[in-house]
Amino acid sequence: MSIKLASQKILKDWIDYNGHMNVTYYLLIFDKFGADNLNTIFNMGEHSAKTTGMSTMMVESNITYNQELKLDDEVDINLLYFDHDMKRLQYKFEMVHKKKSYLASTFEALALYVDLNTRKVKEFEEDKIKIMNDFIVKNKSNFSNENLKLSSKLKK
Repeated sequence: MSIKLASQKILKDWIDYNGHMNVTYYLLIFDKFGADNLNTIFNMGEHSAKTTGMSTMMVESNITYNQELKLDDEVDINLLYFDHDMKRLQYKFEMVHKKKSYLASTFEALALYVDLNTRKVKEFEEDKIKIMNDFIVKNKSNFSNENLKLSSKLKK
């Protein structure tokens, strides 16, 4: 199971000389349409960065390239797993071909909560912890902890 976060069409500028999407753009899609959407749900996205000076920064990731994507293919970006501790987010996304339903890629990341004014890692505020915990409770049955690489990095 998974939670759909976004859909995206593969653009011409993302196609390389091999006739498929360049590896660079897998990360772009996961960041822009996965992590940014998730951060918005948790009130830690662009609006938070601009208004409170608090945001997240990715510090470690693992990506798999399972099957190529070509020009004009459409993909769904789905959340497979989410957890957190007092300063860190761990999430895993999948990219699935919208029409053919094949797994194109997965992306797991560890991000830190950061005060942009001091550039220091901070603990989440209580309201953010509540939002994340409520999200986990609501969606836990959709999560899969299969093949997670970064779970040991959370300090629970």
